[in-house]
Amino acid sequence: MTTGLYIHIPFCKQKCNYCDFASFAGRENLVSAYLEALDKSAAVSPARKYTTLYVGGGTPSLLSAGQLEELCGLIARHFGPVSHFEESSIEANPESLTAEKLSVLKRAGFSRISMGLQSFSDTELKTLGRVHTVQTFLSAYQAARQAGFDNINVDLIAGVPGQSLQSFLDGLKKLTALRPEHLSVYGLQIEEGTPFFERGIVCDQMLMRRMLEETHAYLQEAGYHHYEISNFALPGREAKHNTSYWHNCEYLGLGSGAASYLGGVRSQNTDDITEFIARINAGQSPVVYREKLEGKEHEGENLMLGLRLLDGIELTPLQEQLFGQEIEKHIQNGLLERAEKKVKLTIEGLFLANEVFYSFVAPFDE
Repeated sequence: MTTGLYIHIPFCKQKCNYCDFASFAGRENLVSAYLEALDKSAAVSPARKYTTLYVGGGTPSLLSAGQLEELCGLIARHFGPVSHFEESSIEANPESLTAEKLSVLKRAGFSRISMGLQSFSDTELKTLGRVHTVQTFLSAYQAARQAGFDNINVDLIAGVPGQSLQSFLDGLKKLTALRPEHLSVYGLQIEEGTPFFERGIVCDQMLMRRMLEETHAYLQEAGYHHYEISNFALPGREAKHNTSYWHNCEYLGLGSGAASYLGGVRSQNTDDITEFIARINAGQSPVVYREKLEGKEHEGENLMLGLRLLDGIELTPLQEQLFGQEIEKHIQNGLLERAEKKVKLTIEGLFLANEVFYSFVAPFDE
């Protein structure tokens, strides 16, 4: 079974208007101390072989070439060389991804880069609060290809304020023409605490749905496999690390804000960078939250995660017993369907997935 290693790099050049992740701008002075804390944290982490690696953020590519070498070194010391993982991904933003950094990552053995484009319109990028331009992305993408990366994911957002259906589709077609191996297409979510939320931005849900429906049809026609609600891949290029999450496999998270799932226990580290560093240096645990789901809650979580995959999930007798009534209700309302031994989202269910997932999360309707 796949076990994943996730390392969180919480630093950003600028906080985007839609972002509610554990990331912070203007804290680069803490990078060196943070890397030292990561090294200490890794040294006392559970000893096991991890099959996939994902370095996310934040913006890992904001680190200097030397700092990226330091990061790769601490991974190698505690978990083996980056090249030994079945899949090793790192997130990058176009404005900070240089040829020198790409060389460091390639030499270390990273096999996959996930690039945050978000829009193929400079106007929309400014609206989102991104600091790169379309041309910056194109240059970074080409540099990644020249560095030898043959597995690239690109993120795209549907429903940007002021975005038209035509603008979105034009960007999707331009991106597809580059033939990245993987695409993640997300409908914009306005989360509390973000600048968009504070400004009272409201998404046009019907327009966003049209965009996502067109994405589903267009990318499948272009040869991409729609394998998870927001993810598309060329054959054989599905993300192994993320897929392990949806199969509820175990993973270790290192760094501020990072989550772990080990031995049936979910835990979360403090998202405060200075507190994380202080706790590690004092020999204390950075964990601020733990829970262990059991019984119906545990089975419901398995269902909710498995149903994110378009192939669906094969129900166990216990899941049929606990959730058979809810599953039949969603089959009747057209959001779920049975396919041989599996249950999966219908096309309609893809766009109303949260309505389905609520049925599998406590408190339950009895």
